[in-house]
Amino acid sequence: MTRQQLVQQPAGDRGSPARAVGVGSAFGTFGELLQGALPDDGPDFLVTLPIARWATATFAYESAREGVQVFPPTKTKARWVAEAVLALHRGGGGTLRLSGSLPEGKGLASSSADLVATARAVASALGIETPPRFIEDLLRPIEPTDGVMYPGIVAFEHRNVVLRARLGDLPPLTIVGIDEGGTVDTVAFNRIPKNFTPEERYEYARLLDEVQAAVKAGDVAAAGRVATHSAHLNQRLCRKRTLSAMTALSAEIGGVGVVTAHSGSTIGLMIPHDVPDFRSRLAEAINRCGQLVHREKVLCYQTLGFELTGSGADDDLR
Repeated sequence: MTRQQLVQQPAGDRGSPARAVGVGSAFGTFGELLQGALPDDGPDFLVTLPIARWATATFAYESAREGVQVFPPTKTKARWVAEAVLALHRGGGGTLRLSGSLPEGKGLASSSADLVATARAVASALGIETPPRFIEDLLRPIEPTDGVMYPGIVAFEHRNVVLRARLGDLPPLTIVGIDEGGTVDTVAFNRIPKNFTPEERYEYARLLDEVQAAVKAGDVAAAGRVATHSAHLNQRLCRKRTLSAMTALSAEIGGVGVVTAHSGSTIGLMIPHDVPDFRSRLAEAINRCGQLVHREKVLCYQTLGFELTGSGADDDLR
């Protein structure tokens, strides 16, 4: 289904009020624990690492109004999502306002979070449900998307915009992240042929099995090894000039590895909260990272945990 088809479908009367305000939010993700492609021309995929930074959308609905006005006005894709939700249900229009703490173009899933938050805000104003698969259907015609509509760490086919598996959670981590500068257009990046070799695809499949087992066991060291390996494999696609230095620094301070935005400008040290002398290690990491880039480009991020219930076909990687 195309974006135009979504918008042009006839609206149905679901009993939503003439005026209402809804609020929605979505978390970001610090790059990806793993990103690659599977064997035998299998799909591109990524594994998320949710962080405690959010995009927030507020939607003021008016049934007698046509069209959606969005602030800031550059958020065109969020407007498309809002219009699609309205067209699928009651119609009408309104005003959409977006805010949040996720920088754009850095690989922290800011665009995906904007769109998910928008869908939730409009649905809240209309009094309807937005299960994750409904949001997938909305976003699929628009752009490759991170799996931030699902709680916890997930394996997600970002180009197909479909869940591959829910993996679970890791114990708390602080990510000491640095921004190497500039921005990356994720949509343009995903259009670039990756030309993974068969050997690379089998390696990514092996790493996916490893990170699945690591998350299930709550093994942050094993997850860190996968993330570090994936960061190095990604160098030919989106190079990080500080990767070698950050990898060495992680070992020196007792971190579990580095995690990178595979289509962004950020890279971070993974420091578990239960390591001895956590605060002193964190302070050293911040100081040492500040020697690699300007101090203002060093930021700390906390990972998110979720209470996950239920299982089923979505938990199967195959």
